[in-house]
Amino acid sequence: MDVLADALAALRTGQPVAVHAEARAPWGLRFPATAGASFHVVLRGTCWLIPPARAAEPDERPEAKPLALAQGDVILLRDGPAHGLADDPVSPLTDVPPLRRDACPALGRLCVEGPGPRAVLLCGTYALSTARPHPLLRALPDVLHLPGRHGALHSLTELLGAELEERRPGRDAVVSALVDAMLPCVLRAWATGRPGSAGWAAALSDPAVGRALEAIHSAPEHPWTVEDLGSCGGLSRSVFAQRFTALVGSAPLSYLTWWRMTIAGRLLRESDAPLGTVAHRVGYRSEFAFAKAFKREYGTAPGRYRREHAGGAPHR
Repeated sequence: MDVLADALAALRTGQPVAVHAEARAPWGLRFPATAGASFHVVLRGTCWLIPPARAAEPDERPEAKPLALAQGDVILLRDGPAHGLADDPVSPLTDVPPLRRDACPALGRLCVEGPGPRAVLLCGTYALSTARPHPLLRALPDVLHLPGRHGALHSLTELLGAELEERRPGRDAVVSALVDAMLPCVLRAWATGRPGSAGWAAALSDPAVGRALEAIHSAPEHPWTVEDLGSCGGLSRSVFAQRFTALVGSAPLSYLTWWRMTIAGRLLRESDAPLGTVAHRVGYRSEFAFAKAFKREYGTAPGRYRREHAGGAPHR
């Protein structure tokens, strides 16, 4: 089981949307706050990221400094706050309309005319759950900046730039797939590029904790014990529990319950499976025990939750 892919599947609530922006200096764009995570790719040229505080209130928090971005750089703003991009930190910002959720990423286009140097950007948002975020998302910095030197990510951004500029047949489908693939590439680059770090970046690569996470995600319905999970990595119960809690941020069985309820919520939203089937798929032998655990986690009964949230289309 690919834990990173599984966590992303739980996070996503819809297709990403994006706009292909071409701007010539002087220019400045203010992006509104959005549900999910905002991202930007500098395909050609350079620009500056105007921090959320400055973009919203220019006279506030002068310590929030703009960030210089070079060609190939990728930015992910975890919580989708209002922010700006500009050719120069002092350039005034013009509001960008909210991105359309019904548009293919290749179809959104924005042009800013000017006499100065040209910058080409891909700007968009990933639809991610904010009501019940995975700990992996909470572990990310508010603003994640990945320079263009990252191997796989660099290749992907180069391909994105070529597809958007050359307008070849099938471009829309290719760009949509590449934008979709960029999020796991960004998270993988972040997780593997921090040797000696703690938290989820370390948990995914830790032999014992990583194997336990794989076991939980592979078979959430299994009646796991702390001893069982510790034995996956050859550790005693106490040593494993301490290491897992330190890296993941919750005790092994607490994370197991959280993940089971996350799967249950998704099944209730996206399928018409009977409650008994949902209960068994997440490790509960009776509907009563499942309903009790679900209400403790969500604050409402599973039947009512389904009625209020049904129709959430699964992300492809």
